[in-house]
Amino acid sequence: MQPLLEHLNPANWGFLWDALSALALRLCAAAAILWFGWWFSRRVANWIARRGGGIDPTLRPIVRDTAVWGVRLVAVIGALSQIGIQTASIVAVLGAAGLAIGLALQGTLQNIAAGIMLLLLRPFKVGDYIDGGGGSVAGTVEAVNLFTTRLTKPDGICEYVPNGALWSNSIRNFSRNPTRRLDLEVEVSVRDDVNRAIDALRTLAAADPRVLASPAPQVMVTRFDDSTAVLNIRVWSNIDTFWDMRWELSRKVRQALNDAQCSLPLRTRELHIVQTQPAEPEHPTQSTQSTQSTQQAQQ
Repeated sequence: MQPLLEHLNPANWGFLWDALSALALRLCAAAAILWFGWWFSRRVANWIARRGGGIDPTLRPIVRDTAVWGVRLVAVIGALSQIGIQTASIVAVLGAAGLAIGLALQGTLQNIAAGIMLLLLRPFKVGDYIDGGGGSVAGTVEAVNLFTTRLTKPDGICEYVPNGALWSNSIRNFSRNPTRRLDLEVEVSVRDDVNRAIDALRTLAAADPRVLASPAPQVMVTRFDDSTAVLNIRVWSNIDTFWDMRWELSRKVRQALNDAQCSLPLRTRELHIVQTQPAEPEHPTQSTQSTQSTQQAQQ
């Protein structure tokens, strides 16, 4: 007890005050470094989001996140060094923790690897309409992050898809090529003149300004169903006018066929019912004799 009282002697309070003052200054410096690091990281994120710095929109989210957390990691290391913690030991602890977390989150690491491959190979970019995930995912790409890809479905619903689900399945990009083909099926009655219907549909397709002249529009007979001839209108258009062309052609097809005197087909089937007569006995005499014998026995 006596040594402790000697250390608490008012003569030693100056040393204690100096130590506390130095620690307080280091803590203030660490807090200032953290505050500045978080403030600067937000400024960097806002600058990348607004201007992009010439970065592709597909790469912009992951570049922004990498820059933000890179600045914050530097700020944390600087703050820890201010309060006297050795950064070498921190790096070792983080390495061991990272190994343990990596073993526990293998699926998450697969999504990270898939996201990196999607960003490197670029099967799609922001604004493309894709169909992937084995046919279970479809929508317009809004952002590609490190773990997930954000899509907007045609009905306006936002969907987050793991990158691994996209990378492990085939991806159909409907926006990559500048042109797209439309196959529109039309039915006419087999009693009408099929050649006249083909000429009318070919004239209709050629008159639409959104239909490309090369490849030339085609109209052909694909098959015959129940009293119906199925025609196929095959035209090409730019992707930005594809759907408008599709709806317009679908609306005008019936009027074009009516002008060509082709009626609306009614599906009919002919059924032939065959009735067979009961077989006659091979020996009528024997049958009559057996009947008479049965009547005599009953009498």
